[in-house]
Amino acid sequence: MEVSKRIFQLETETAFAILSKANELAIKGKDIINLGIGQPDFPTPKNIQEAAIKAIKDGHHGYTPSNGILELREAICELVLNKYKSKTRPDNVLITPGGKPVIFISTLLLGGEDKEIIYPDPGFPIYRSMIRYSGAKAIPLKLSEKDNFQINIDELKELITDKTSLIIINNPNNPTGSFMNKKQIFDLINLFEQHPKICILSDEIYSNIIFNNESMPSLLEYENIKDRLIVLEGWSKTYCMTGWRLGWSVWPDKLITHANKICVNYNSCATSISQYAGLEAVKGDQTEVMKIVSEFQRRKDYIYTELNKMEKFSCFKPGGAFYAFPNISKTGLSGNKFSEIALEEKGVALVPGSSFGDNASEFVRISFANSLENIKEAIKRLSTI
Repeated sequence: MEVSKRIFQLETETAFAILSKANELAIKGKDIINLGIGQPDFPTPKNIQEAAIKAIKDGHHGYTPSNGILELREAICELVLNKYKSKTRPDNVLITPGGKPVIFISTLLLGGEDKEIIYPDPGFPIYRSMIRYSGAKAIPLKLSEKDNFQINIDELKELITDKTSLIIINNPNNPTGSFMNKKQIFDLINLFEQHPKICILSDEIYSNIIFNNESMPSLLEYENIKDRLIVLEGWSKTYCMTGWRLGWSVWPDKLITHANKICVNYNSCATSISQYAGLEAVKGDQTEVMKIVSEFQRRKDYIYTELNKMEKFSCFKPGGAFYAFPNISKTGLSGNKFSEIALEEKGVALVPGSSFGDNASEFVRISFANSLENIKEAIKRLSTI
């Protein structure tokens, strides 16, 4: 049996493999603290759960429009207007089963053998995987520790060619936790203005998990690039809804019809029940979200302080998301080896930096989506490596 050669271009997401291995060790009786998976450890807020139960009882069991129920798309437009003072229409909003389909659709539409797509390295591994699957050449934009893993405008400028069709940015960033504020984003927009034929995919899935009273500078705020801007957002991180598989995105007029056509062929629609839960999440009480972000900040402050007390670790201060990305090179180990020892000998699941690209082999990603008590014990264990 032969399969399409294209399938061999697909990569995987190491965090899920590590989660599986950690679970296997736990089943065998080993005490495991999981700081690997990018999943909030809080339950989905009760008002959202109740909305889903109500949707079931109300008979919302069938297909929805492929782009999502109108009420939800209207609610997203209202959210974007209130939060970013940006107007969009429900017809430009696409509801998907999670955020990954937005990456998949974007690269399929804008990739191809004669194209180049720029993506952050280190960055979410699905970017490079889907770029290669599309047939385009994946061009890594190296994010450096000396720049706090923020985009270096000059280096990005050097990567742009007449073959560049799409630039992917992620703010706040997974895996590093870096955050670009409004001034830094403004410099980025100035560069985009110089290249009016290039599309932009802005992954803003962590937009509500930002620290130190900073505000999210969404690219939706910049009208001069909206005709070629795709914004990826969703419910998984903010509302602790990873298993509900629900994401939203905003698309320009010239791409939305094509994007929706792929949805029809690929997934028909997002789950009806999840969409009604998502509607409550957007329009309902946000108190629980604020509590969750506050707790993430408390954990971030602790983990940043403690890691930098350790002689063989150095870690810059995360500005958003729920990850720390320490440099462990002084241990004399690679990130891969360090993570292996951490899991198998110390019972702490981490993800090596190499899982996120070729530019972070001396780093590991530590998720602080776990209790402070468990984080304290994990740091204690890691200090003995």
